Amino acid sequence: MLTKADDYPIHQTPEPIAFSGTDRNFYDRYFFNGYTRNGDVFFAAALGVYPHINIMDASFCVVVKGVQYNLHASRHLNMERLDTQVGPIAIDVVEPLKSLRIRVADNEHGIKADVTFHARAIPLKEPRFTRRNGPRTMMDVTRLTQNGTYEGWIEVAGERIEVTRDAYVGTRDRSWGVRPIGAADAQPMVPPMDFQFYWLWAPLNFDDRITLFHVNDDEHGESWNINAVMCGLDGAEPEEMAKCRAEVQYVPGSRHARSATLFFEHRKGGTTRIELTPKWNFYMLGLGYGNPEWGHGAYKGPLAVGFESFKLDDIKSYVPPHLHIQAFVTAKMTLPDGQTREGAGILEQLIAGPHAPSGFKGAMDPAPLA
Repeated sequence: MLTKADDYPIHQTPEPIAFSGTDRNFYDRYFFNGYTRNGDVFFAAALGVYPHINIMDASFCVVVKGVQYNLHASRHLNMERLDTQVGPIAIDVVEPLKSLRIRVADNEHGIKADVTFHARAIPLKEPRFTRRNGPRTMMDVTRLTQNGTYEGWIEVAGERIEVTRDAYVGTRDRSWGVRPIGAADAQPMVPPMDFQFYWLWAPLNFDDRITLFHVNDDEHGESWNINAVMCGLDGAEPEEMAKCRAEVQYVPGSRHARSATLFFEHRKGGTTRIELTPKWNFYMLGLGYGNPEWGHGAYKGPLAVGFESFKLDDIKSYVPPHLHIQAFVTAKMTLPDGQTREGAGILEQLIAGPHAPSGFKGAMDPAPLA
């Protein structure tokens, strides 16, 4: 099966590009978020390619005036991985590793957009994520993360929002590899294994730099993937930290952070402290994560488009599908010499199953009530 991508010198195996190894769970994905520095407008977009189940899907979300609007689309991939448009939603690579464009064409749900991401800093390659459940590979993923600015416009609920580079910052990532997609495996693990996942991801924007922190812990609190980076703007080289950690205080009765503090230990000595204050939650179900109808790789037929909206204040639950969030946060950075910086970003959280340092013992037990 030859496709358009086969005319580019990008092959990694003897197979045509249509075939991505042998694991049916292989995926290739774009993600974007953008926000004003005070968090009064937030948007997010994603597009996923699932070559071995022959599906491509995409989402575009906007949070404004306390309401989250989610537009979803899914179609047959038809083997053509370079046709990155799903219904009204399209992603265009304008200049690789520097500029990408998100377009949302007119549709019956009243969301339209044309916004372009411009890099503030170089892309950062996160350490490879490899995780097994017993003998079975759950994750084997490479990710790049890049902070930037946006320009363009968004229309939602009859309102046009002008997006300018001086007012909107955010983050994009690219990930590819193997993780669960589409229908659940018909034959579960034996003996059964309870799901456990502890994930924090915090890309932050400051006026003169960006930072990135992430951690995956096992049930004992031992980190199986953890990293922190600080990077200047306009092509500056990133500084990898010698060590890093996070301290999280939870909202009583939930698994969502009330506050968090990041500690970056520099290789040349000294520690940077970043205090995060969550303001409100963006629910990742809008991008398909844990969405019971629009999960990643879900079969929806040759082409399907869907929509939902809800008031953020109406969400009182922290359990799926409302467990996985990106909290918009303000950030205060204190450098080793005592200088401070103010910034903003997100703290992504997906915490399921036991986590001893947090006091979680079961699948979804919450932090104690005050």
